[in-house]
Amino acid sequence: MAVSASSSVQRARQNLADRLSEIQRDAGLTGRDLATACGWYPSKVSRLLNAHTPPSEDDIREWCRACGAEDRAADLIASLRAVEGMFIEWRRLERAGLKAAQEARLPLYERTRRFRSYSSWLVPGLIQTPGYTTAALQAIQQRRGLVDDVSAAVAARMERQRVLYEGDRRFAFLIEESVLRCGIGGDDIMRDQLHHLTTVGSLPNVSLGVVPMRSDRVRWPAEGFWIFDSAQVNVELVSGYLTITQPSEITMYAETFAELADLALHGPAARELITSAAALLG
Repeated sequence: MAVSASSSVQRARQNLADRLSEIQRDAGLTGRDLATACGWYPSKVSRLLNAHTPPSEDDIREWCRACGAEDRAADLIASLRAVEGMFIEWRRLERAGLKAAQEARLPLYERTRRFRSYSSWLVPGLIQTPGYTTAALQAIQQRRGLVDDVSAAVAARMERQRVLYEGDRRFAFLIEESVLRCGIGGDDIMRDQLHHLTTVGSLPNVSLGVVPMRSDRVRWPAEGFWIFDSAQVNVELVSGYLTITQPSEITMYAETFAELADLALHGPAARELITSAAALLG
């Protein structure tokens, strides 16, 4: 399983380790007894109990067998798979191409009614133009050496944008001012993208805020993230895609979003920043 610094992932791993420890205690086995019964070194038992090493499905089966708790193995394996699903490496997510990765997220967008998105480095996908998306996905495809299905992936992302106009959904987008000025794809693509932001920002169900560049900020930029209702947060990291479902951590991201929203400019003030950035492109 990929290693992530996320405390959500680590906490889930520790919860699983605690359940294994409980089974061991109920069986009255020491760590050395358990290691002998499983044919392992004692250090492996220690690593599993301290959540330093995630167990495999076979490890869980052996653990439960040695403790006489075979009936609990299936539930523990289900928990293991849930933990593994919290953090997905990009190469695993995009193994079937960028189009499949785009389509895989559509059900989440369709069932969400309140979206909150913060980005410190790119315009969020739901409010990108086709040209901007093409430039972004081409860069990803080339950097990661993926199959070239960029055109199909762009079409899939554009199809996903229909959620902006369907149903009773609300959207709040926050972007750093640097996103307006450090673009991708060249002047023409960035100019079109900036004009599109002013159009999307005028939709009645959309709030668009721009956090201005200034020298006295009290809340520094964070990693980009999406909050889907109050059910989960998705974070795009350099190494992979993180899903957070711990209520306490969802609350932390919601509070961070609120703090950044307080710093942001909205309405005419935000449009002025956007049109100013567009004017610099000619």
